[in-house]
Amino acid sequence: MRMMLKVVLPTDTGNAAVKDGSLSRILDEAITRLNAEAAYFGPSDGCRSAMIFFDMKDASEMPSISEAFFMNFEAAVELTPVMNREDLKKGLAALAR
Repeated sequence: MRMMLKVVLPTDTGNAAVKDGSLSRILDEAITRLNAEAAYFGPSDGCRSAMIFFDMKDASEMPSISEAFFMNFEAAVELTPVMNREDLKKGLAALAR
C-alpha cells in the first residue's frame, strides 16, 4: 500500500543533526531503504519536516520505518495511506459500478 511517512523534527534535535551531518545521512538511508517514490522537505508547524512516499508491503514494517526517526531525532512520525491519481480514478470507477 502506498504510504506517506511524515517526520517532524524538534528544532533543537534538528539543529544538532544538521551540524553533525546525521540528518542528511539518516534521511538518505531511509529513502534508499524504502525505495521511495518521492520525498519532499519543508517546514511544518515551525519545524523541519520530511514527507516520504513509498510502498509498504506489510504493517509489520512500521517499527523499522519509524524507530530511526524516534531514536535519532525524537521526531513526531505519522504513517498515512495515500493514493496517486491512477489509484483515485480506479477507486472512483469502482464506486460508479
